[in-house]
Amino acid sequence: MKNKKLLYSYCFLISANSYLHAENKPNIVILFADDISAREFPVYGSSVWSKPDGGDTQDLRFRAETPVMEMIAKDGCMVKTCWAATVSSPSRAMMMTGRYAHLHKWWHNKDIGTYTNEKGKKEKWPLYESSPMLIGHIAQKGGYATMWAGKTQMPNCTDIEKYGFDEGCYTPGELSMDNPHTDFTMEKAKGKSMYKIVDNGRIVDTYMQTSYYWQPSVVLVNNPESKKKVTFWPFKDKDKKEYGVNTYGPDVEQKFIFDFMERKVKDGKPFMIYHTSHLGHDAYNFINPDSKNHWPATPKVEWKNGRYVRTAPQITGDNGEYNLNNSLSDEGIHNHIKYLDYQIWKYLQKFKELKIENNTIFIICADNGTSRYGKGSPICQKGCHVPMIIYAPCMNIKHKGETDILMNMADILPTIAEITGVEIPENYEINGESIVPFLTGKKDNHREWIYAYRNNMQLIRGKYVLKDGRGTWYDVSKTPSDLISFPVIKDWNKVSEAHKMEKKKLESILPHFNLHKTDHDDPVK
Repeated sequence: MKNKKLLYSYCFLISANSYLHAENKPNIVILFADDISAREFPVYGSSVWSKPDGGDTQDLRFRAETPVMEMIAKDGCMVKTCWAATVSSPSRAMMMTGRYAHLHKWWHNKDIGTYTNEKGKKEKWPLYESSPMLIGHIAQKGGYATMWAGKTQMPNCTDIEKYGFDEGCYTPGELSMDNPHTDFTMEKAKGKSMYKIVDNGRIVDTYMQTSYYWQPSVVLVNNPESKKKVTFWPFKDKDKKEYGVNTYGPDVEQKFIFDFMERKVKDGKPFMIYHTSHLGHDAYNFINPDSKNHWPATPKVEWKNGRYVRTAPQITGDNGEYNLNNSLSDEGIHNHIKYLDYQIWKYLQKFKELKIENNTIFIICADNGTSRYGKGSPICQKGCHVPMIIYAPCMNIKHKGETDILMNMADILPTIAEITGVEIPENYEINGESIVPFLTGKKDNHREWIYAYRNNMQLIRGKYVLKDGRGTWYDVSKTPSDLISFPVIKDWNKVSEAHKMEKKKLESILPHFNLHKTDHDDPVK
């Protein structure tokens, strides 16, 4: 294992044919939202979306408002069919490694391959061991400063260097349960999934969590103003005074991201931001614990005269009794997406302020399907069909607007490698394909098939057919209005030769990745 890791750590090569000369290398921001199906983004045109208490609706009151995403989807590239894995951890593994589960071994959230660590103890196989060329490492080798902000969902994430990042702002982040600043956290109580809320002593049936929205738990790693490698925020007197129930986690993440960007622009160094936002993820509602809706309220934002206006939160109260004073949005995933749109607008404003708007590549996507709709589902493409928008003025994108191509989340890593000018060794298996040739017009199509996974289940699709995790085949040659109701193929004699030929091709691909039973764990014994 050590020898293999050393081999690959020295095998990075700076390509002579890098996308841009070193002095003009574009900055990269990846905004990776949480649990949002493509259907929730209005630009995808779905006739159905999610309501605040979960489930399907066509009620326009619960349709997200996304004026900024609509603008950049038109001026950039909006991929019609992008697949991730069906649930969070495996999808993040696909993003960070450019590989599928047969290599990185993150098969499902609680189905992760093990390895024997240096102390001889078995533990989850971390990505930096299974796949020593992560997106952070590649950016660093290309001369980039790197930052990871938001949700981590990876072990030993405070050992940030192992993941290829220079700095981190985690919400909640590792060690968050010991955060001295917030009582929006939980302690184990009697019962399988019973927890005690520290704020008010209430016993709830949920999963262990601390707040990543209101009064968030924030962990900083390698922050230049802190004297420690790992620091709970706030640590300055001024910040401690301002911190409280009206502090919103996504705002804190973006604050530290912008600080990092300012420093790197001042230093003349290109940067890559990996912003794994919680927006879109449901959560225990610490400020409204009796709510039956699944997505806590966000700060109120409104689009007026070509810009967003944010209302300062005015939450009052304590110990589980809070008055929101009509200062927040309504609850629901639609307002999480609206706040995401607000943060995208903030990014664009910051790019202009720093004079890097024409030299920054902005990738907006999500990790898996919406909770209570597709998250974790192996049915059709419910769990894995996610939004993907690439906004890159510096690339002179040839295929603008909605593009009817197939893309995998694994494609991000080789795309970053091409942008940063880092060559991946031929003997290092990567399952993704760079989308740069398609964006720049060197290719008219991107890839012929895409793949997803959940435990031992495999999903694959091409232009004509799709096989889901249950083994059901669908005709995907035409897209239904709800993006999911594809007809099931029951009689192969009634479909075209193109359908039959593609089915045969896809079936020949699957065995290469079908290693859940035979190679579940670290292959190095």
